[in-house]
Amino acid sequence: MRSTEVQQFLLDNLFTLSITLISGYMLFWSYFGNRILGIKETDTVRAMQLINRNNALVLDVREQGEYDNGHIINSRLIPAPQLKERVGELEKFRTRPIVVVCRNGARAAPITSWLVKQGFTETYLLSGGVLAWQKANLPLER
Repeated sequence: MRSTEVQQFLLDNLFTLSITLISGYMLFWSYFGNRILGIKETDTVRAMQLINRNNALVLDVREQGEYDNGHIINSRLIPAPQLKERVGELEKFRTRPIVVVCRNGARAAPITSWLVKQGFTETYLLSGGVLAWQKANLPLER
């Protein structure tokens, strides 16, 4: 193929190529993104082990209303927008595992990354959040 043919092919298929590249990027990021950010993910089974065997703190970063509708037993609520000003409340948990939870994991991911950067090295993101917890038929407190 000559360069003009390649250029014409790219122009003729610009939309398809764009969708392919965007989809590939999204797939790559969904698989490797949290690892790149230094986030350790955990599923509900491992989270239960961390809570029961290692006395992990469950940090719920949802809003008060969401928390009131159902939260993991003994979890501590610090809504995501308030975390930077309230991080001192977590200081006594610095050497313990912390499992960060939100509704589905989206809000908790950047919080988990930020906590790791603050020196909370045993910090885990609960994959799927409270929705995964419910799906696994694990108890919630209201």
